[in-house]
Amino acid sequence: MKIVVIGGTGMIGSKLVAKLGEHGHEAVAASPNTGVNTLTGEGLAEALEGAQVVIDVSNSPSFEDAAVLEFFQTSTRNLLAAEAAAGVGHHVALSVVGTERLPESGYFRAKIAQEQLIEKSKIPFSLVHATQFFEFTRSIADGATNDGEVRVAPVLFQPIAGDDVAQAVGRVAVGSPVNGRVEVAGPEQFRMDDFFRDALAAWDDPREVVTDPHARYFGSELSERSLVPGDGAILGQIRYRDWPGRTAPKK
Repeated sequence: MKIVVIGGTGMIGSKLVAKLGEHGHEAVAASPNTGVNTLTGEGLAEALEGAQVVIDVSNSPSFEDAAVLEFFQTSTRNLLAAEAAAGVGHHVALSVVGTERLPESGYFRAKIAQEQLIEKSKIPFSLVHATQFFEFTRSIADGATNDGEVRVAPVLFQPIAGDDVAQAVGRVAVGSPVNGRVEVAGPEQFRMDDFFRDALAAWDDPREVVTDPHARYFGSELSERSLVPGDGAILGQIRYRDWPGRTAPKK
């Protein structure tokens, strides 16, 4: 099966291409690095020729509200049009658990706009909503830091390893379109403030984690279950304490 991975040279995309190839699929990594640009349409028709499935794991280079909205709307429109012309039978997009619960975030509003375009198209689709990746733990802590304190809300948090995300997305992609959402999460739930205390301790990071019910996450206040999936989510296998990057030094 020919499967084109948009964003195929990125963190999740490169893992996906490798895993799909191991299972005998023709996995094509499509990104500006390989001559495929979803914003301009460059290289799309050629990359999608003969493809049965397209997986979109691309991300905006800018998280500024207007820029991220423009990226997801323009790239998704161009991609869907190219897929329709190529006769692609399954569009898979990676999104985020809780998008609809965090409307104050410009990034999540942009992801909702992307999903709405996919849902309104005539191409069968599957939306994979994943919880936050282990790989972004440090950047989340840095973004929550103010005057040397990491301010985090005491809400539920269920992060997942990037390898488990790629595994789940790949399985959805080779299956029948669900024409709806599939949720993917890590195997364990934590209190978010406790999780970051343990994470910083593993890095020998001297910053203090302060429990703050009003701490914002990508611009939004959080409720107890804003960041965790509902019942029936696909759970990854890798626990944070076993993840090789847990104690990786800061680059």
